[in-house]
Amino acid sequence: MDRRALIRNAGIAGVLASGIAPAVHAQAAIRWRLASSFPKSLDTLYGGAELFARSVKAMSGGKFEISTHAAGEIVPAFGVVDGVQQGSIEMAQTAPYYFFGKDEAFSLGCAIPFGLNSRQMTAWMHEGNGLKLMREFYAKYNIVNFPGGNTGAQMGGWFRKEIKSSKDVKGLKFRIAGLAGKIIERMGGIPMNMPGGEVYTALEKGTIDAAEWVGPYDDQKLGFNKVAPYYYYPGFWEGSAQLDFFINQKAWDSLSAENKAIVEAASAQALVDIQAKYDGRNPIALKQLVGAGAKLRPFPQDMMSEAFKHSTAIYEEISAKNDSFKKIYADLAKFRADQNLWFRFTESTFDRFMQAQKL
Repeated sequence: MDRRALIRNAGIAGVLASGIAPAVHAQAAIRWRLASSFPKSLDTLYGGAELFARSVKAMSGGKFEISTHAAGEIVPAFGVVDGVQQGSIEMAQTAPYYFFGKDEAFSLGCAIPFGLNSRQMTAWMHEGNGLKLMREFYAKYNIVNFPGGNTGAQMGGWFRKEIKSSKDVKGLKFRIAGLAGKIIERMGGIPMNMPGGEVYTALEKGTIDAAEWVGPYDDQKLGFNKVAPYYYYPGFWEGSAQLDFFINQKAWDSLSAENKAIVEAASAQALVDIQAKYDGRNPIALKQLVGAGAKLRPFPQDMMSEAFKHSTAIYEEISAKNDSFKKIYADLAKFRADQNLWFRFTESTFDRFMQAQKL
């Protein structure tokens, strides 16, 4: 054995003798930053990011720590995709449809009008082709995504004036996100996208006439009922809304197989936790809001029908010019058809019967 080989082997032996394997040593003390698109006041949404970080730390024995940062602390609410793509932050928590202006396909990973409910969305992601197709798309932005929450079906939002027909949408300045804004626009309204932390002030000052957020629990915390009396349902543009954790591709590739598994497990925990919180807390909050004077109203049937018609036309138009959207939407639409046939005979029939009973 030559001198250099002897030294090299002696060095390796020394490391092994010390009880620290090189791969393990390299993976120690990982520190990431997570930027959320949500304010700390929303313990459902931002709380999911905090739960994720706690779980990663616990499962890694403290060797993998992720600091969480609310919207605007290190990155603006709508700047998280740029931050992850450029690598200025390792990861983000957001609602992907906020970024439909970059590419309409972002919406498909979150919510589209008359899309999937939360059960169906999870099934498409994990049993269907949803996760595979979205990851192919996000790769263009140096992003690896993990589903990390779902709001379930949302409310239609708070309105300063009553909506008696689809004609009342004309001229309406409506805070609404994603592709739903295009539908409102075709109905004569004026869609406006803004972070959740800015909605109350805009509604109070009359900068906007209406605003949708999520549902009773968050809406009550944000105080929307104090500045707009009419509370409409359902949010046809969000039969569910999936939240994602976006991770920079290079940061993801640097992780060991063990830490990748930890991230995946923590994301799944956040997904279940956020959905459970909304399902558990919304009913109580809705009762309290109505008790405090909120005027609960269904959207007029003609408005629902017109919105559905516009949504179908919009998807066809986008598909004609956006190959990514076309590929993903075609798969989602087929999955949606099969799911709704199944739910028609099972979940929906059961739900309708139970909701008609005196419980």
